[in-house]
Amino acid sequence: MKRIFSGSPYEPRIAYARAVVANGFVFVSGTTGIDPDGPADQPVEAQCRLALSRIKAALEEAGSGIDRVVRVTYILPDGGEFEACWPVLQETFAETPPAATMIEAKLIDPAMKIEIEVTALAG
Repeated sequence: MKRIFSGSPYEPRIAYARAVVANGFVFVSGTTGIDPDGPADQPVEAQCRLALSRIKAALEEAGSGIDRVVRVTYILPDGGEFEACWPVLQETFAETPPAATMIEAKLIDPAMKIEIEVTALAG
């Protein structure tokens, strides 16, 4: 088993890894699109794009890739905003669409508009 850390200050505080490689899979933790060095109130599609870029980096560090994602879960505090993310998701997953679920739920920070977690094939 391999654990991957992104350097987020929340990882040690909450006791989680950005991703874990185990049993032929890469499990990427819920990832948000808030830039700590930028304005917090970005539109949902910008947050979606940033979250996916963080996920891609974790997958690449794990020796996998976005094209190996088999399952994705989207969590949004306002499910009505999900449609604005569809073009970003089309760009990302059009050639290799994974199984997907969208859940409407409150996130830890009110500035967060989307959280994405994925499971991918390793290697």
